Amino acid sequence: MLSLTPDNALWPCQLSERLGDSAPRQLWAIGNLALLNAPKTALFCSARCPGDALLRAYDTAAQLRDQGQTVISGFHSPVEKECLRILLRGSPSLILCPARSLNGMRLPGVWRTALTSGRLLLLSPFEAAPHRPTLDSARCRNQLVAALADLCFIAHISPGGQMEALSARMKGWSVPAIEL
Repeated sequence: MLSLTPDNALWPCQLSERLGDSAPRQLWAIGNLALLNAPKTALFCSARCPGDALLRAYDTAAQLRDQGQTVISGFHSPVEKECLRILLRGSPSLILCPARSLNGMRLPGVWRTALTSGRLLLLSPFEAAPHRPTLDSARCRNQLVAALADLCFIAHISPGGQMEALSARMKGWSVPAIEL
């Protein structure tokens, strides 16, 4: 596992620009750090999602896969997990940001294959804890993903939920966000 700090040449400067004082002071990573320099498309979906939004999300994931886009997400909600499965079937680069520490994290075989081929980067702002996602760690992770994104697809926003606030924040950063 590698550690990145703001004085490292690979540190993504948009974190400090967009998050200011709430930017993480350090990131922990496993995988291809060069992916941080690629244009990144974020993928988000609220945990609860209607059926028509599911289909649009899956179609979008297949398009991103076929276009070879670098996709960044927590891949945590049920829809995001399925989109990850779709993306892993192709050859796009992926930045997976779990809402937990990378320490002791078990990696599924398909992730290890993507890691060894240089198409996957695991990135976390959490050094040693938490070992399981929490509401606060998910909020922090989503801020990280949004701050790193150059473009964002949002499969579904539950009214009054965290995704609605995050979408408004991305608009303030001039990150184009497309609601599917």
